[in-house]
Amino acid sequence: MVLSRAASDTDVSVHSTFASRYVRSSLPRYRMPENSIPKEAAYQIINDELMLDGNPRLNLASFVTTWMEPECDKLIMASINKNYVDMDEYPVTTEFQNRCVNMIAHLFHAPLGESETAVGVGTVGSSEAIMLAGLAFKRRWQNKRKAEGKPFDKPNIITGANVQVCWEKFARYFEVELKEVKLREGYYVMDPEQAVEMVDENTICVAAILGSTLNGEFEDVKRINDLLEEKNKQTGWETPIHVDAASGGFIAPFLYPELEWDFRLPWVKSINVSGHKYGLVYPGIGWCVWRTKEDLPDELIFHINYLGSDQPTFTLNFSKGVQEHHGELPGERHGGEGGPGEDGALQHRVQGRGRAAGGLLAQGPQPARRVRDLR
Repeated sequence: MVLSRAASDTDVSVHSTFASRYVRSSLPRYRMPENSIPKEAAYQIINDELMLDGNPRLNLASFVTTWMEPECDKLIMASINKNYVDMDEYPVTTEFQNRCVNMIAHLFHAPLGESETAVGVGTVGSSEAIMLAGLAFKRRWQNKRKAEGKPFDKPNIITGANVQVCWEKFARYFEVELKEVKLREGYYVMDPEQAVEMVDENTICVAAILGSTLNGEFEDVKRINDLLEEKNKQTGWETPIHVDAASGGFIAPFLYPELEWDFRLPWVKSINVSGHKYGLVYPGIGWCVWRTKEDLPDELIFHINYLGSDQPTFTLNFSKGVQEHHGELPGERHGGEGGPGEDGALQHRVQGRGRAAGGLLAQGPQPARRVRDLR
């Protein structure tokens, strides 16, 4: 016959959560509770509340990837407890980041020799990448002004009024004047002529967008480069370009390979791109790559040794997870520069998601096209 026994305080975790005493009264919302509750009850309460969130798979306005292959999910879960900055303990993870940086740099046509490694860093997203790129431009401009014996206290940066808020954050946080090119009816990206006209001796860079947040248009980076080439020859200012390719950096190389927007243009000195957008990785992962080592001032790189050997670092934060880095590499390996692998990988995925989003692919083939021409 079946033997039964009374429940004791030691086996409360096997009780039905909804029938237990732990859900009979509300838990405090903004204070730590006085008493603990079983892990099963805590999980159920939190999970039930999270059901009020939207479904990420149905959110086409998310600006980030919401689905990855099961194999990538396994890699991510296997590395979720690793610390990005502990390079001695996780040397293979560090190597994975270096591989991704070099793949992206080659994809963007960085002028690298056969044995030369690329200069870049993984970030928590394009916002941090833009902060780092902006700091590099500011420091290089300051160093040049100091060497010339000129004032270096009023740096400015040229952008379109359509830039993402992270550019405004950079300008405010790091005390750089933001000079915006105003948009006009029928032209909703930065006008190259107006942008270069606004450049002066205090301009640290012109920021062009490859995939505007407003409508997905590519700004005409080549036209900006050509105008700057002429102005720099006349003035000797050597004003560079940064390309914010958060959205378009993993679109243009595959769908519009002949479009010149990257390091093929001599005044493009750095590029940021979001792995968690069309890099097809969960948030948050971004990348910033520089044209050459000379474009990233050495004084911005910190060397630490309290986790082991010497470790160079150029980030705004310290500890962070590595799982997105492990998720990025399989996509780049599986897809390849030539397009989809045998299972229909990177290029087909980029094409499909671009059409679903309804932005970049519809508006990207020709830079700076007018919205009404694309309807």
